[in-house]
Amino acid sequence: PRTRPRLTETTVDLAWYALLGLFFAAYLVLGGYDYGVGLLLARGGSTAHRAGLTALGPFFLGNEVWLVAFVGILFGAFPTLEGELLSGFYPVVAGALVGVILVTVGVQLRSRPRDAVARAGWDRVVVTGSALAALGWGALLGGLLQGVPLHADGHVAGVTHLATPFAAAAGLAMLALVAVHGATFLTLRLPAADADALGRLAGRLIPVALAAVGAATALGLLSERVRAATQQPAAAVLLPSALVTALLLARAALARRRPGVAFAATSVTLALPVVLVGAALWPAVLVSTVDPAATLTVAQAAASGPTLRLLGWLALPLVPALLGFQAMCWWVFRGRTDGRAPVYW
Repeated sequence: PRTRPRLTETTVDLAWYALLGLFFAAYLVLGGYDYGVGLLLARGGSTAHRAGLTALGPFFLGNEVWLVAFVGILFGAFPTLEGELLSGFYPVVAGALVGVILVTVGVQLRSRPRDAVARAGWDRVVVTGSALAALGWGALLGGLLQGVPLHADGHVAGVTHLATPFAAAAGLAMLALVAVHGATFLTLRLPAADADALGRLAGRLIPVALAAVGAATALGLLSERVRAATQQPAAAVLLPSALVTALLLARAALARRRPGVAFAATSVTLALPVVLVGAALWPAVLVSTVDPAATLTVAQAAASGPTLRLLGWLALPLVPALLGFQAMCWWVFRGRTDGRAPVYW
């Protein structure tokens, strides 16, 4: 009798790599509007802050689960990558995680004190944390795209490779995209009277995001390191173009007062940077700028076959559970907030 061929190791490695990217992209999309709303606390008064956080409340903690799941897969399925990622990108990863902690603490504590000055202080904590998280994750993706000083011993030397104009521009581009995403989220959730003002704000932020993305793209094209690290040039050209198209679609949707379409488009803009890095570097995951032979491929970074099979049994129920939870949360709390909406923070 004919037997079904077994999956090749390359296919299994690719599947886990895609799952890793899916979890990080989902985190940026969902956590992105957390940080975007957090950045918007820099404007408006206490009432506006309360309305924005009320709109965010049902989703806030659940969105961070995707980061935890991403870290779990990174540690379990790609232990070699995990070690060099955390050591070679320590400043930006640490900065992003500090930002995540500041946002979580600030959002949950800002409503505890009755004093307006104390609340304003917590608002500044949330704004600072949101900026750190966005800048850190953007710089991480930019740093991956320009390659790392990975030596023959398998270790990344130092962190000075992050001090480049391209990495800084990638961080600023992520900051701008997060701000647009947060404002667009509020146009979808706030009462119609308040959503119009946020829609206009999002529309004004989109040209800023386009300029930031354009600057990062131009610096990437001019950077010899980025050009040398790119393994798939077609993906490196097409995906930034798709990101710009999604931003323009979001602006058109906001102008036509279609917040659902606009939010879907801004969600795409936060997922695409992850796709861009994964596709442009494939089959490598860490491209060495000092020794081409030391470049780490996805297959080399992945755990052994038995380990991946064991993790597969654990991930099999995890992915549907996370997707189901997110769908249920959005369904239960669909629509705009009103006077009856529970105040979480």
